[in-house]
Amino acid sequence: MRAPDNEHLSKTEWRDRLTRARAGQAAESHAQEASALVSAVSKVTASTVCAYLPFGTEPGTTAFVDALVAGGARVLLPVIRSRTDPLDWAEYTGEADLVPSRFRGIREPGGKRLGTDAVGAAELVLVPALAVDRRGVRLGRGAGHYDRSLVFAAAGAALLAVVRDEELVERLPGEPHDVRMTGALTPGRGVVELPV
Repeated sequence: MRAPDNEHLSKTEWRDRLTRARAGQAAESHAQEASALVSAVSKVTASTVCAYLPFGTEPGTTAFVDALVAGGARVLLPVIRSRTDPLDWAEYTGEADLVPSRFRGIREPGGKRLGTDAVGAAELVLVPALAVDRRGVRLGRGAGHYDRSLVFAAAGAALLAVVRDEELVERLPGEPHDVRMTGALTPGRGVVELPV
């Protein structure tokens, strides 16, 4: 990911490149990285964590959310209300209580909705990302859900982009509305503080 021409890639080109790389990852490699993320997140302490359920080619599995609960955290998961609204949140009470979202392939808690500002109760927010750079600029899938939602996070909350090791890159294209990450959570290096 550090070829000299990467600095000039657009967000669309970055997304295409990263999506192809994830799609080409072997199942065994994905499983090893998922296990490493469980180990890394088990070392993180927070009483309330906003997390998410990885799906498709995203790093990790539901096990990393279960590890947070096993460590004593109250875990809130996102609920997508619409394509344009900030995320709502609901408490994770176990895999058995998950229901399909209106959006294909995504599961969410079936319990009480806590509102868009519930993210403000979290000391730690784990954020899905295709990549994050050393300045804290995060590249998501492009829907903007997290950019609209992280403005409700507490001022001192740790915002960690969950990425594969090679998805922590030198520089991504950023925009003024992008909420900067304070760190990355990677399988090989655990928590990496940003900016580096």
